[in-house]
Amino acid sequence: MRKVLQYLVVAGLAVLLAMILMAMSLLDASQRRLRTVERLEVTFDGEGSFVTQDEVEAILSRGYGPYIGQRLDSVDLKRIETLLEGKSAILRSEAYVTKDRMLRINILQRQPVLRFRKDGKGWYADAQGFLFPLQEHFTARVPIVDGAVPMTVPEGFKGRPTDEKEVRWLDGMLEMVRFMEHSKVWEDAIVQMHVEKNGDLVLIPREGKERFIFGNPFDCADKFGRLEDYYRYIVPEKGPDYYKTVNVKFEKQIVCRK
Repeated sequence: MRKVLQYLVVAGLAVLLAMILMAMSLLDASQRRLRTVERLEVTFDGEGSFVTQDEVEAILSRGYGPYIGQRLDSVDLKRIETLLEGKSAILRSEAYVTKDRMLRINILQRQPVLRFRKDGKGWYADAQGFLFPLQEHFTARVPIVDGAVPMTVPEGFKGRPTDEKEVRWLDGMLEMVRFMEHSKVWEDAIVQMHVEKNGDLVLIPREGKERFIFGNPFDCADKFGRLEDYYRYIVPEKGPDYYKTVNVKFEKQIVCRK
């Protein structure tokens, strides 16, 4: 009999707790229906300042409409995220409302690793090879590649190239940049990369008048290794600026010309 009573007491308490939680949930939902958005707060993750709060507000004003004064439970958060992620410089956004009547948006911006210039136009590439236009409010300090860049990028384009040759070349450039970053030497040593009309990639060092003819952006470890040999063995013998070009595009060769 005692066990039955204990069971009934526990069951009753469980039912009472469930009823309290349900009542609190209904009360909260009722309060949410009465609450409206009073303010917008935007936070940004990652480096760079491609997007500003004013720009976010302008995007919502054009694409979403009035949100200040809208009931918290009726804000279309998914639509807001979709609108913002339509901007090329935004990788991901998260929108949510809070009990203090705030619409909060957190934005993760794309992080470019290369900037291209060709025929008066320019665009960025992130580490995954996603291309997107230069931005009005901020210029990222990343390596610049100019000249006869072997990619055709329409005005305002965003996304990965579709041509297989362009994809392979771009992936080679990204691998080259990763190698330079990890080397802790070449990232600071090279200030510019230029593509000649014949497709050769030419690296311009920060110090010295040499121009390094790299050829295509593949076999980076081997080619940079030969450039290190140039500095280790040839420069001490001939002196700096003795050669005008140092060509490592051919396998197992260092071809120097005055």
